[in-house]
Order: sequence, then structure tokens, then C-alpha cells
Amino acid sequence: MTRTLFRGGRIFTADTDPARQWTDALAVEGETIVAIGADAAGDADEVIDLDGALVLPGFTDAHTHLLMMGQSLGQVALTEARTLDGIQDLLRQARAADPDAVVLRGRGWLFDSVPGGTPTAAMIDAVVSDVPVYLDANDYHSCWVNSAALAELGITRDTPDPLGGEIGRDADGEPNGMLFETAAVQYAWAQRDASTTDAERDDAVERMLAAYAAAGVTGVVDMAFDEHGLAAIERAVERHGGRLPLRVSAHWLLENTGDVERNLAQLDRVVELAARGASPWLRVVGVKLILDGVIDACTAAMGAPYADGSNAAPIWPLHDLAPVVAAADAAGLQIAMHVIGDAASDAALTAIERAIEANGDLPRRHRLEHLEYAAPGTAARMARLGVTASLQPVHADPAIFANWAAMLGDERVERAFPWPEYEEAGALVAFSTDAPTAPYDALANMYVAATRASALDPSVPAVHPHFALPLATAIGHATRDAAASVGDADWRGRLAPGYAADLVAIDTDPFTEGAASLLTARPVMTLVAGRETFAAAREDTR
Repeated sequence: MTRTLFRGGRIFTADTDPARQWTDALAVEGETIVAIGADAAGDADEVIDLDGALVLPGFTDAHTHLLMMGQSLGQVALTEARTLDGIQDLLRQARAADPDAVVLRGRGWLFDSVPGGTPTAAMIDAVVSDVPVYLDANDYHSCWVNSAALAELGITRDTPDPLGGEIGRDADGEPNGMLFETAAVQYAWAQRDASTTDAERDDAVERMLAAYAAAGVTGVVDMAFDEHGLAAIERAVERHGGRLPLRVSAHWLLENTGDVERNLAQLDRVVELAARGASPWLRVVGVKLILDGVIDACTAAMGAPYADGSNAAPIWPLHDLAPVVAAADAAGLQIAMHVIGDAASDAALTAIERAIEANGDLPRRHRLEHLEYAAPGTAARMARLGVTASLQPVHADPAIFANWAAMLGDERVERAFPWPEYEEAGALVAFSTDAPTAPYDALANMYVAATRASALDPSVPAVHPHFALPLATAIGHATRDAAASVGDADWRGRLAPGYAADLVAIDTDPFTEGAASLLTARPVMTLVAGRETFAAAREDTR
């Protein structure tokens, strides 16, 4: 078996022991790291000179949406358009660039980029009215559409709101172009899924795989897997000769139908898929339940009202949630629950407590996703229950924080995204990006984690810098702990003998150059299972 020696740079192992976090050489045989440091020296079939690069364990994006991310890379990007005029200009340009298109899709707009935070179909109609337009919000919990899209979807004043969602309406009761939460899923996303071909999905998957490889990401956890995603990733495995340039773990998305038996019946497919056995490239590990919405749209379930006096009901009330959590726990499935408001995280932990009481002592590692605002004591409760805190630093980017803070408007803002609380309580913390709700760039994610400053707009001052984490800690959460969050702690996520040769080399060392260098640093090489999945173009020095 070929032995490859990597040397000539600094290597951060992500070991939990600070004394073992750094080395200067690493040997790989086949898919596995066989030695580090002085032990790596010796006969090697190939020597790779790192040329001063910093080597890290490959990043695991522990909460992402693979198909949607790939699709988003082919859509109109709207996040940086911070005015309605800016959004309209981008839509006008996109329509002119592809006049034969039968639909226009965009993503990433922010509520505070629209006057009053209230988008309407008429605002899109003013620039594109001849084809349906679907614009996913930055958080992907709302979809803004034009009049042609409302007609295509068959939404009228008589269309009822779905369970857990809302169709926006004007003062006369007519649909106004906004679809919130499950209304976006059941109408806009269902139309997207029905009209998208397998070839288009395959293109989206290839865009996603290439983007992640170039970002130094070697593993992902999909948090909204369904039949379309499963089929698309299975086709990708076949196209790539039985393996992928990325390790995929997946949580199957469950819908609250309002009927306990129908909800429980959804578990049958997940149990079947999980029983297929572990694969290093694709496996279904559990279920995902979206308990509430988002603070930016006032759809997250809060313990106290928003600044405007409103509040949101949970998408999964406890009486619907608890039976599904108990059954999934008994079946040995990992349960991941989207909880952004404190009322939602309280319900999630109550459901887990009831499952433990009902099912007894079982191996389990459930997770709560996002935790943007959680009540004091939540972290300690999670640690006691062995629940992972799955967090996304880029969601705290100061450039998009103002609207979040305005929606709450009280002392709760001072406890926004308090990552150190979970560490101090002893809960496992796994970092991710939640792409495409935020940029998938792993290094930018680490910048926000280590500074609480903005990767989107570095001119914006940091918010809550006391919640920033040391860079080594942040990288550990995005590599070692992210792999551990799906049960892989004993074979990947750090650089040590016996571990998978999943690593990334970057051209700048932020440990010596400072965290700001993460904004310009770039991967030069990514390895997954010992194989190069990305190599930056090198200048010809001859």
C-alpha cells in the first residue's frame, strides 16, 4: 500500500489535549492516517511538501441541505442587495440574461432590505411579471412570490393556511405574495420539486460537491433528506464509482400532519433506510423535526412575545411531538429538532425527557439545531440529557443581526447565540453553516465564531464579542465535534493514527496571522479517505 508523507507545514490535529494539538508531519496509507510527528518519518513512496500551508482536519458541515445548496448556487443571489431597488435590479438583470426561462428563482433576501419588512407580489411584478418568480428568504423559512407564481400555485383568497404555516394577505384578504413556514414548503417548494428534473438535481449535486471540496469540507449532515435527495445522492455515488468526494449522513424530514398515527407512520421509511447499514459515503442516521420558525419573521416560538406583541405557535405542539420522539428514540434513530425560540427548545427537551422515561437506558445522542435564543438553564439541561448543541456561527453575523434584534427588542437580545454557555455546561457543541441559509464557506464560519464580527461585511462592528471562542476551540467544534455529533468520534474528525485521512491544507495560518486572515485564506488541497478531491491551481514557476 502506498505511503504518503506530508511535511513542510504546520498541522493542527484538533486533539482535545492541547499538548497534542500540533505536529509537523503526517503519514497516510490508503484511506487512513498511520503516523504523525516523528513517527511519520521513514520510508515513504511519496512526499508532499506543504510549502508552509496549515493542515486541519477536514471540516464536517454538521447541518446543511445538500440539494437546496446545489440549487441555490444556480439562483439569483440577493443577500447583498440591501434595498428594494437593489433586489429589483438583480431580478431585472436575471430576467434579461435568460429571456427564454419559464421561471425565475432567487434566494437570500433579508426582511430589513424591504420597506417595512413587508414584501409584496407587486414589488416583484414591477420588474418581472411575465413568468413566475420564487424568492426564498435568507433563512429559507419564507418564500416571496409574484402574481404569476400565486396563479401557478392556485393560491386565492379562499386558500386556507396549512398547519404550521401562513399565506400572507393584504387588508382585503387577498394573497400578498408571502408564504411563511409550511405554506412555503407545501406550495412553493412542492411546485419546485414537481417541476425539477432528475438531470437538474444531478447538476445541483455536482455543484454542491465541487463547492464543498473547494471549501475544505469532507463530511456533511443533511438536515432535510427526502426521496428526491436520497435518489440524487445515490445517483451521485454511482456516477463517482461507488464513492463520493464527501461523507454524507442524513436526517429524514418529518412533517406534522396533525394526526398521531400518520406522523408515526413516517418513521417506517426511516427505520428501513437506517437498517441498510453504515456506509462511509451515504447513510440515513435519524429524523429531523422543525418545531418552530425564525426570529426574523416572528415565526419562532418564544416564551414571551415579540416587540410587536405577537408570538408564534409551534409547528410541532408537544402533544404531536412527544409520541414521535418516543417512537424514534425507541427505534434507535438520532433525533434532530429545529428550535430557534426558547418555547421550542423547552418542548424539545421535554419530549426527550419523556422518551428517556418511557424507553429506559439506551445509547442515544439527540440534537437541538440552532438555539438562537434559549432560556437560561437550557444548556445545563441539554448536558444532563446528553443532547448536542448544533450551532451555526454564520447565523450570528452582525451584518444580518439588526432585524433579529429588532424583532425581540428587549433584554433577550443580550443572550443571542450564547455559544460558551453550552461548552461551560458540558454539552457537545457541533458547528455548521446551515447552507444555503448562510454561506457554506467553512473558513468564514470560523471567522465569525472566533470574533463575532461580520464575514459578510467586515465594516460592521462585532456584536457580543464576549461570546466569541478561541480559534482552536471553534475549529474543534467544526471538525472533531461535528463528526462526533453523528457518532463518528472514534474514526474521523481529527488527525491521529487510525483516523480517516480527511484533511484540508490552507494557504494562510490564522493562528499566527490572526483571525482576520480567515477572510482571505483559501484551501489549496482537500483529501477525503486519502484521495485528493480538490487542488488549487498552482502558478507555473518554470
